[in-house]
Amino acid sequence: MSTRELKVNCPTCKEIVPWTDASPHRPFCSSRCKLIDFGEWASERNTIAGEPVIPDDEQDDYR
Repeated sequence: MSTRELKVNCPTCKEIVPWTDASPHRPFCSSRCKLIDFGEWASERNTIAGEPVIPDDEQDDYR
């Protein structure tokens, strides 16, 4: 088994984060960065490209 520790960059601030139990917010460096990322998804600043699940002409039926 390798003793090398996996390290990733925080998606928000790019700080290096060890992927261990000592980093409870991984892949984020902190709860602050985790909440910033969540806010970006919630406000739809972050999106995944693709076709809408509900066609635009049917949107009003689901509001």
